[in-house]
Amino acid sequence: MFLSRPELIKKEIFDIDEYIPGKSIEEIALAYKLDPASIIKLGSNENPLGPSSKAVKALVEAAPLANIYPSADALELREALSEYTGFPASNLVASGPGMDGLLDGLCRLMIEKGDEVIVPTPTFAYYELPSRACGGKPIFVQRNSDFSLDPEKVLEAESSRTKIIFLCSPNNPSGNLLPEVDLRKILENTRSLVFVDEAYVEFAERNLAELVKEYDNLVVGRTFSKVFGLAGLRLGYGIMPEWLVKEYIRAATPFSVSLPALKAGIAALSDTDHLRKSIKIAREGREYLKGKIPFIVYPSQANFVLVDVAPLKAKAVTEYLMKKGIIVRSCDSFREAGETFIRVTVGIPEQNEKVVRAFIAAKKEI
Repeated sequence: MFLSRPELIKKEIFDIDEYIPGKSIEEIALAYKLDPASIIKLGSNENPLGPSSKAVKALVEAAPLANIYPSADALELREALSEYTGFPASNLVASGPGMDGLLDGLCRLMIEKGDEVIVPTPTFAYYELPSRACGGKPIFVQRNSDFSLDPEKVLEAESSRTKIIFLCSPNNPSGNLLPEVDLRKILENTRSLVFVDEAYVEFAERNLAELVKEYDNLVVGRTFSKVFGLAGLRLGYGIMPEWLVKEYIRAATPFSVSLPALKAGIAALSDTDHLRKSIKIAREGREYLKGKIPFIVYPSQANFVLVDVAPLKAKAVTEYLMKKGIIVRSCDSFREAGETFIRVTVGIPEQNEKVVRAFIAAKKEI
């Protein structure tokens, strides 16, 4: 019996750093001997209101159909997304698991060994993973000190092997938007596909998806994990030029969107009341956190805020808060983020008040 056969694994896999998710309630309860019911989770940017009741009902109703394959291209969901986004279904693809699946599909479609992708840092770590898994090489471009993007630096990083430029708006973990003028500059001066991650766009003042109608090298990715509260179902979608939809569906895993997720997604799109409440609680909560946390808090257009706890270290403050049953995200695992940043998900008002009190205590006691 063989214990290991690493020679069977393609060598690109060994270049991938393990993805580090936010801490779970279960592991914090075990580590600090806390009652799980007393812990608040503000480290993974989940919707504190939970999913729409309409989505839950749709899930229950879909359960007896678990023996039936969903449509291969999730056409019913794409039609519902067409009504929600204003784009025709011919410009839309649905993806599972989450937006990560969309990224996997695009990399499988486009990236060959030796190709390059551009990733401005710090940002969402997953862009690097499917690129490397397909034999690609990430080229990292550091953001400015205020986390804004320099489009000139992005374009200077492009080579003849560049295939995809990954951008994030609002950016994770900083929460700032990409100005339209900067995106246009990149689109008009690159041979590459530009992917804009709009996972948090419903919480923002504006979006960039309309530019898909003008540029044939732009893809906008979105998710049901944040504002719709369906992170556990792993459902995402992409808005892209028609020429790319056909090729994407050809390369993507068929039936990647499960039937329960498809039904729940359609129901969630129809629940405008839940959508409105989710946006309101995030926008009001991030302003409260920005005004009350006793450290530098960056302006945010997402459902989280970025806190600079300098001269303290993020790990120390995060550990302090976790001992009090508050899960937040130290950003030291984000490439080029440094050691003093913490990302805090906006919770319900009582949770926000609790996390503010904990930051005040941390500043005094650490």
